[in-house]
Amino acid sequence: MNKFLLIILLLLPIVGFTQTSYDLPDGTRMQAYLALPADFVGGGAPLAIIMGGGAGDGRIASSTFESLGQEFVARGWAVATPVSPNGQSFFAENGEKVRQLITLIKARDDIADGSVLLGGISNGGISSLQIASSHPDEYLGVVAVPAITNSSSVRNLTDFPVFLRIGSEDRLGWASRYESTVSALESAGAQVNAMLVQGGGHRVPIDWDNLEQWLETVK
Repeated sequence: MNKFLLIILLLLPIVGFTQTSYDLPDGTRMQAYLALPADFVGGGAPLAIIMGGGAGDGRIASSTFESLGQEFVARGWAVATPVSPNGQSFFAENGEKVRQLITLIKARDDIADGSVLLGGISNGGISSLQIASSHPDEYLGVVAVPAITNSSSVRNLTDFPVFLRIGSEDRLGWASRYESTVSALESAGAQVNAMLVQGGGHRVPIDWDNLEQWLETVK
């Protein structure tokens, strides 16, 4: 491992997180990994829902939190990473379950009122865009790293912020859908900050300097 990268990793705060059960209004019991910034001051922390790829099972959710979620916690966000209750991604009905989960988490005193940030990797990124498209007024924006979509899946995103990154060497071929995805988002009215990351794979590396600047504009 590059020694400078090792130093950066060692300097990151160790974030404790717990897997908690939530009883949703529709009767579903849903698990989620939840962590809050240790040194947050000024009321409740802003909430980010970070969704994993694949079927969103516990292993994927844990990995997603430890990689992407922890980075958000280190930057002052409360992070919840849901676990799929039925072995399916957070599309359609599962997307509505995510909304119910958010309502329960926002009832906590240590979570800020107001809109929530959505984010995800792969299927989690796709789910984030679909959930936001259904209720854009409830969300600050979407961090999709990566995601693909089309004009039939996203709508009603007028002036809605989207941070999109897709790797040029994506093993699933998502790079070939980069331009059509950006076009679909822009046609839906979204404010898109998009980049095809040269050399990046499906687990696309994130340019945190740019993402931090983008996050400041949506808070």
